[in-house]
Amino acid sequence: MSTTVSDVTASSASAPHAEPGLEELAKRVDDAMAALERLDASDRAVAEELKNALEAIHRAGLITIVRQLRADDAARAVLFGLVDDPVVHLLFSLHGIVRPDPMTEAATVLRSVRPQLQGHGGDVSLVRIDDGTAYVRLQGACNGCSMASVTLRNLVEKALVENVASVSRVEVLPNEPTTTLIPTESLFSGQHLARDEGWTEAATADDLADGEVTALSLTAASTGSTTNVLVVKIAGQLSAYLNECAHEALPLDNAVLDVDNGTLTCPWHGFCYDAASGECLSAPGAQLEALPLRVDDGQVWIRVGT
Repeated sequence: MSTTVSDVTASSASAPHAEPGLEELAKRVDDAMAALERLDASDRAVAEELKNALEAIHRAGLITIVRQLRADDAARAVLFGLVDDPVVHLLFSLHGIVRPDPMTEAATVLRSVRPQLQGHGGDVSLVRIDDGTAYVRLQGACNGCSMASVTLRNLVEKALVENVASVSRVEVLPNEPTTTLIPTESLFSGQHLARDEGWTEAATADDLADGEVTALSLTAASTGSTTNVLVVKIAGQLSAYLNECAHEALPLDNAVLDVDNGTLTCPWHGFCYDAASGECLSAPGAQLEALPLRVDDGQVWIRVGT
């Protein structure tokens, strides 16, 4: 007795169940790979051959599906929509069907050299990639003119050119002027002045959990308008953004915060941002809208309107 596609669809509809998410699937893969490493040499060779054979079957089938969808004008839009799904995008990336986004790939490479930069009192941020050139900004000791800083700049260039296929050269941009910090006693020397300038009490610093994302709805006293805000706290440092993904303006309440890598990932289509700056690592030119934030005597104020 043969099974048709309609049979499978009907069976699935009669027994609905929650599909595993990206994190759960990734954990299963990580656990399986860890178990694979614990096998003895002969067993590991058999297991790896089985894995490789299954991956080859999956890749061949996926390539056939993608080719047919791309060949059909009506189906091409469906294919592009599927690629926006984080799980499908990861699957296609694993099989080399879609090329990794250059910004995401470059950000991953820079994370690998960041400990060396920070060990010398410096750091680097990726601004954009245009026509094979990666534009970066160097901070701290990296931005000086000593031989040590030259060595660190060369380290960044070597890492990007050798490990990101779409990057052939690196250009260091001048740092933007740093914001002058206004003494809080001057800024808030009259609560009416702060509110007139759009500053709104958000929360106490202690109420904002470290390593988490907090969604707030703030009303500006000067205008009465309400703004949905996202506050990110990593290692005690706070950043505030308009609670809208730069991709389709969808809310980021359930965004995934990776504290170790300092990234914030949209739960809808997987767009990844630098949690400290709001710069999009998935799409050059996109950025979260940052909001001015101050802390005065443990109280967090965010400017949401004028």
